[in-house]
Amino acid sequence: MTSLFERYRLGNLTLPNRVVMAPMTRVRAAAGGLATPSMATYYAQRATAGLIVSEGVQPSLVGQSNPGTPGLHTDEQVESWKPVTAAVHANGGRIFAQLMHGGRVSHPSTTGVQPVGPSAVPAVGDVFTPTGPRPTPVPRALEESEVPEHAGSYAEAARRAVVAGFDGVELHGANGYMISQFLSSNANLRTDSYGGSVANRIRFAVEAVTATADAVGAERTGIRLSPGGLFWGVEETEVRELYTALLTELAPIGLAYVHLEATADEELLLELRRVWPGTLVMNPTLPMGPKQTGRDDADHWLGQGADLISFGRSFVSNPDLVERLRTGLPIAPVDEADFYQGGDRGYLTYPAYQHSA
Repeated sequence: MTSLFERYRLGNLTLPNRVVMAPMTRVRAAAGGLATPSMATYYAQRATAGLIVSEGVQPSLVGQSNPGTPGLHTDEQVESWKPVTAAVHANGGRIFAQLMHGGRVSHPSTTGVQPVGPSAVPAVGDVFTPTGPRPTPVPRALEESEVPEHAGSYAEAARRAVVAGFDGVELHGANGYMISQFLSSNANLRTDSYGGSVANRIRFAVEAVTATADAVGAERTGIRLSPGGLFWGVEETEVRELYTALLTELAPIGLAYVHLEATADEELLLELRRVWPGTLVMNPTLPMGPKQTGRDDADHWLGQGADLISFGRSFVSNPDLVERLRTGLPIAPVDEADFYQGGDRGYLTYPAYQHSA
């Protein structure tokens, strides 16, 4: 059976193991969406992962979801990321930037502009703002002529990511954000070429991926998906048909990978594995679910045909997660109170395993 610690060829990269650090919002960026020295330390501490996928990075100002998140849409932001990617590379690692357009999951008090989305339907729940959680506002529905600009924003950010030293990018097509909103059947009520049928609902995702692959190379482009996920109130009808059609459209592009979350039953996920001919990254544990991904979860999915396994919360509290998995050391629990608190506590303060004398 495939081992979690075997090498893997991903595009032009050779990964020393099959462990991926999943993207996780940590809201530690400086004003102006700038990356910081603490972020460089955080990612460099975890560079033993086969691949790191960064926290969600907004590709435009209107695409920013939360305060305190970094961007890749200004020259200053690009410069701020260079020490981060350099620190990861100096420690022998590889890092992709996750490009995350929040769409309707945003607030004018965060960005200064009204959020946009496929339709004028608000997300369900409260969104973080500079003054605390507030109800998600009604987004402005994009005109059909505006949609390609937002699809293209991922490609523009990808170009900047490569300049900033990232090895590639992952489009955030999951968890109720912009691409996911277009895939949805209740956030997307459009009657034009971007809504209604399965073929129309996948169009935005395909255009965003195609533009990004054209900009930086398909081998440096991945996408994360959450089939059937219910984040921020999105719902998807015809889930099997929707994701089968999407993966079939994406297959000829030659992407670095598709990153699936375990948001559907295993039968459907295995069906999508059969549809997708390329590299599959599997995230076995639901985001914000009750458990951290462990070695058993990883081995199960490798046995089911996944190529790489992503770990989220386990990487927050275990900078040396790869070594702990390799040697069977205990996985330290994570304190969720520090996820989004800012500062270095709960960010840089988790130690590597301390062997007793």
